[in-house]
Amino acid sequence: MTDTVVKVTDLGKRYLIGHRDHADHTFREYLSRKARGVVRRIRHPLSQKRTQMVLEDFWALRHVAFEIKRGDCLGIIGRNGAGKSTLLKLLSRITEPTEGRIVIKGCVASLLEVGTGFHPELTGRENIYLNGAILGMSKIEIRKKFDEIVDFAEIEKFLDTSVKRYSSGMYVRLAFSVAAHLEPEILLVDEVLAVGDAKFQRKCLGKMENVAEQGRTVVFVSHNLNAIRNLCSRCLLLGAGKLLHNGAVQTCIHEYINSNIDYSKATLGSRSDRTGNGLLKFTDYKLTGANGNTIKTAICGERLNIHLSYSCKTTLKDVHVGIAIRSIDGSRLSSLATSLINKSFREVPPEGEFIIEIPRFPFNVGVYFILVDANINGTILDRLDYAFRFDVEEGPFYRNGKLPTLTNQFLVDFNFSLNSPADPQR
Repeated sequence: MTDTVVKVTDLGKRYLIGHRDHADHTFREYLSRKARGVVRRIRHPLSQKRTQMVLEDFWALRHVAFEIKRGDCLGIIGRNGAGKSTLLKLLSRITEPTEGRIVIKGCVASLLEVGTGFHPELTGRENIYLNGAILGMSKIEIRKKFDEIVDFAEIEKFLDTSVKRYSSGMYVRLAFSVAAHLEPEILLVDEVLAVGDAKFQRKCLGKMENVAEQGRTVVFVSHNLNAIRNLCSRCLLLGAGKLLHNGAVQTCIHEYINSNIDYSKATLGSRSDRTGNGLLKFTDYKLTGANGNTIKTAICGERLNIHLSYSCKTTLKDVHVGIAIRSIDGSRLSSLATSLINKSFREVPPEGEFIIEIPRFPFNVGVYFILVDANINGTILDRLDYAFRFDVEEGPFYRNGKLPTLTNQFLVDFNFSLNSPADPQR
């Protein structure tokens, strides 16, 4: 008997998307369309305006093929719109493929959205039985696992409360607990770690690891590359509906980072993808720690200094400098700029380095990108959107072993200074 439990062959999913046809290629065509609209409203004042809709094919997935073995923990990564959720919906048979074939051997349980399969008017207790039945489990099987489900979800106090009164965290705890404890042969999970606190996220990872160790199969979609790295044995990288890579987790993550941001390993001075008037030019960068030594990786909670070397043809006055820290998916997480602390460099010599000092770096483990910018009264001198990337390792930010809470924006304690052999203050 083969160990392959999922086989996908030449899979494709096509949608028809519509948009209004206002494609005027010339000014004459634009005037003609407007004139026809005026005449139509005069002749038929009560008629509704009708704009021609144009339908076009959109392939959410195309020519995707792979196999999953029994006991695999398969990670799926990719940018937003890559086709990850569409693939899980096809695997869970929520939607039918346009082309290709999926062969699945075994019972499938899926957790694709928070509270999928729950009835809002029923209690947590009733929804455990309802959701278990939807997953194909008998009442006896559900009863055997009932106490484990409740203990894992940590909702015993609210077990007989209508789930419509649950928070999103309670919803996802119960939904994940039901799906994971009812022993499906294949478990499909889509971004469950996006909801819930750090403690619950660790429990989810532990549970999925146990599921895989028991010989069952897990398919896990997440933007959390650390979770993918720690949990999964194989990985798929999707991009624009196509399978870009299928293989080792670390290789997929590396390809994902490089496909997400096509940054260059060349020095900043040789980059051509810059904007600005060129009066000042960033030429290089380095990271240093508390002892002033050059480092390759920042540590959460410890000192980080970002050195930005520059050159300019002449001494400049009243220069503002700033950086932005981006996540791997391009989201801006924090901005550090001289303007935010009412500071500017009144006199900038022809060469030197700007130093951004962050006494206790507050970002969690991950990969980050830096945008650099220099301007005078808003006029850009030089700007590189993805100047360089750096990694962050876990560290004692709060000095008590706890990690910082992730938010969309981080407020950091920082300062700027200028170091230059031509600095008149030296």
